[in-house]
Amino acid sequence: MSVRDVETDIVANMRHPRRTAGTVPEAGAPEADAPEVDHRAAGTAALVALFREHQLGLARTALMIVGDRATAEDVVQDAFVDLYRRIDRLTDHDRMLPYARAAVVNKCRTVLRRRKLAFRSGRTHEPPVWSAESAAMLGEERREVFLALRRLPQRRREALVLRYYLDLDEREIAEIMGIGVGTVRSTVSRALAALADLLGEEA
Repeated sequence: MSVRDVETDIVANMRHPRRTAGTVPEAGAPEADAPEVDHRAAGTAALVALFREHQLGLARTALMIVGDRATAEDVVQDAFVDLYRRIDRLTDHDRMLPYARAAVVNKCRTVLRRRKLAFRSGRTHEPPVWSAESAAMLGEERREVFLALRRLPQRRREALVLRYYLDLDEREIAEIMGIGVGTVRSTVSRALAALADLLGEEA
């Protein structure tokens, strides 16, 4: 499914809300309860706007965690599809971006877990992290830093990406990663020290 496919599907469902399975409206009756339809339409419109504004940035974030562009784009698309399926429960539209960030990070973790299992079973995965497309997506001048970043343990990599790439504060990072604020602080500190050591090795 392409990025355009995801947006098209969301927009289509916004214009034509799905009826509950097995229900048939009576002749002359309204299609659905007006407040419910309005809420769903407003939520879907907010999600579409969020997708258009943030999908590229979220894909770049995912790329720094999982290592290849195709997987990163799939992660973001899957995250937005999941959010759309829960649209009726996303009543606070201001919280959609934090939900999307958390969904992307969690799906990245799932990808990495699957790769680890594949490695243990003898099937290695070496994504083309620094293909021409990936380098263009992140910026060639950052190549050295991100090559070093890739060598960090998963949680430290996530913490640095969220703190310095997305510019989130410790509370926001703690919420996304599911850890305490103090743990975020110590993880970022250790990750920075490890990254400095790695960059020193490559200098």
